Amino acid sequence: MATRHLYVIRHGAADPFGELTDVGQRQSELVGERLAHLPVDAVWHSPLPRAVRSARIVGEHLPGVAVREAAELIDHVPHVPDEMPPAWAGFFDGYDAAEAAAGAALADALIDRFARPAETETHEVLVTHAYPVAWLVRHALDAPPARWLGLNCGNTALTAIEYRDGVAPTVLLYNDMGHLPPDLRWTGFGPGTRP
Repeated sequence: MATRHLYVIRHGAADPFGELTDVGQRQSELVGERLAHLPVDAVWHSPLPRAVRSARIVGEHLPGVAVREAAELIDHVPHVPDEMPPAWAGFFDGYDAAEAAAGAALADALIDRFARPAETETHEVLVTHAYPVAWLVRHALDAPPARWLGLNCGNTALTAIEYRDGVAPTVLLYNDMGHLPPDLRWTGFGPGTRP
């Protein structure tokens, strides 16, 4: 088995209807420029419009690279803890057992498809959402399932994970916004002080 290099990004900033804003388009252009020097084999995206548009913009910087949908990348809650952290109790109000099971099934499908070595050396870009990014990082670190709750990422922040046969995954980058100027960083987070 060969190394799978995943470059995971959250879609650009979007409006309340899920469409990219001008900021989100610019963020997507800048992450596309950052990825342009890499030997990318494929760009995969969630079926939701904000991820589709971000992926297409990224793809414009990667001539000849296929840009395709992967249903496993859709925005979803990957795990509902049995013992709810008090700070998150309101977030999970209304989730029933069927919704939790559907989210867990999607999370398993995401891991089964992307979180493993490849048959040949491959470099793939995944354009997805904050929760699937958190789930992939949590899995790579072999952290407890509820640990995804504390992992958030900014719009078009870059996370890089490598998967090799016989060794644990390597998280090279998480939430890296170095390609964004200060005024385009930290979108997708709530209010607060940021470095």
